[in-house]
Amino acid sequence: MRSSHSWLLNVQIIQSHSLALVARRIYMADSAASLNNLIIGEGVTFHGSIAAPGKASINGTVTGELTADDLQIGRSGKVTGKVKAREIDVHGQLNQDIESQSHILIHSTGKVSGALQYSELEIQRGGQFEGTMTQKG
Repeated sequence: MRSSHSWLLNVQIIQSHSLALVARRIYMADSAASLNNLIIGEGVTFHGSIAAPGKASINGTVTGELTADDLQIGRSGKVTGKVKAREIDVHGQLNQDIESQSHILIHSTGKVSGALQYSELEIQRGGQFEGTMTQKG
């Protein structure tokens, strides 16, 4: 029998503009849907590097490096920095250095700016892109 585990990451914002991360291991029995996933909620600000082997859902603000298998940026989400993911789904804002190894979808509310490397690109009516694009093999 295969056992599935996931992590819950508690993030606290400190008044002195530093960020304290308190990681607490919580095992969720056989929940493949939440395995190795990360959620940054609305109103949360994170500065630094994140590596999420599963899905990263961003509804807050992330500045720095972000690597994930599947990246979803919600309407209130804003990501700025070096981003690398297999699949990227943008409803909010994505800025700077972006690499999508498979597919990037910019929804009608999405705004992407910077240097974009992609295999497949889809922009819905109303979606915005500003910068340079390079299609990979």
